[in-house]
Amino acid sequence: MIAKRIQSIDIMRGIVMLIMLLDHVRERFYYHQQVSDPMVIESTSPELFFSRFAAHFCAPIFVFLTGVSAWLYCHPANGQNRSAQEFLLKRGLFLIALECTLITFQWMGNYNTIWLQVIWAIGVSMLALALLLKLPKYWLLSIGLIIVFGHNLLTPIEFEQGQWGYTLWAILHDRGYILPNDLVTIRASYPVLPWVGVILLGYCLGPVYASSYKACKRQSVLLWLGVAAFLTFAVLRGFNIYGETLDWQVQQSFTLSLMSLLNVTKYPPSLAFLLITLSGMLVGLRALESLNPRYGALLSTFGSAPMFFYILHLYVLLFMYHGALWLFGPNYGDLFGFTNMGYVWLVTVLLAVGLYFPTRAFARYKHSSKSAWIKYF
Repeated sequence: MIAKRIQSIDIMRGIVMLIMLLDHVRERFYYHQQVSDPMVIESTSPELFFSRFAAHFCAPIFVFLTGVSAWLYCHPANGQNRSAQEFLLKRGLFLIALECTLITFQWMGNYNTIWLQVIWAIGVSMLALALLLKLPKYWLLSIGLIIVFGHNLLTPIEFEQGQWGYTLWAILHDRGYILPNDLVTIRASYPVLPWVGVILLGYCLGPVYASSYKACKRQSVLLWLGVAAFLTFAVLRGFNIYGETLDWQVQQSFTLSLMSLLNVTKYPPSLAFLLITLSGMLVGLRALESLNPRYGALLSTFGSAPMFFYILHLYVLLFMYHGALWLFGPNYGDLFGFTNMGYVWLVTVLLAVGLYFPTRAFARYKHSSKSAWIKYF
């Protein structure tokens, strides 16, 4: 029973990794059609909009499941309870270091700017969870809910660069350049405060995956929480009440109206953004427990070695892009890009097939190895 539950989490991670692959192929080979945040629906084609919208699910699911995994680490199925504090601190610092070194280089091929993105946000969230871990569970749940539901109230607060508090606020809530100097520039691209709330909520949901928790009860909890989150999104977003800085409006077609409704803010993730993505995750986790094991094993491979896949696919895309630029030359200003989203989807499928085999080999090695450092990948 417990193996099946863990597999459903790995499958969800695997789905996220494939969606993320699509988004990163887009960023490499469709950058001439870059999207803003939130997107401008008048100038964004539906195929580009919904491809980008699908990628919105990646960060919330990964951060939330990191919280669930922390609870599982604290409460192993076949052992005594243990503290995850040391593991979270080490893993969080490791991820931050990885973001500033290997991953920064993978994006730009240089260190002119250090981009603090999703891996940084996960690392900082893990550090925050480690520091709060000894609080009673109801405190963790309360803090998580207050952050997720309340951080939109902080939107009017702004600091100009050079003002006291600017750097801290750029890290917590507003994107911005921090610690400017002549050698290197650091940009906080993923404001971390909302993500701390998400990882806390994930940790608090962890007990539904306890070996003593009945499967039917867990599935009911996942389903009703997902429905409740979606209905909350429908009310708050549908009536433009709260939780999103950009109101949606009825457009001249159903597709454009749907795009307007789903055009939610990612940086920082608005309440609407988190409600729609986490509701999909919760319902998805419920559904994945009934997935055919054959398909589940295929998808869970990508989710069982996520950091390895993340690093591998970014380097592959870096070499592919520069190889294409060298072979064909730029065709959109200084950039090389595909002419339509169809090629983005095609390359994503081909890469998913090609990267499956090294990811599977590493996942097997990881699960059989006794080396502590290998578990970080």
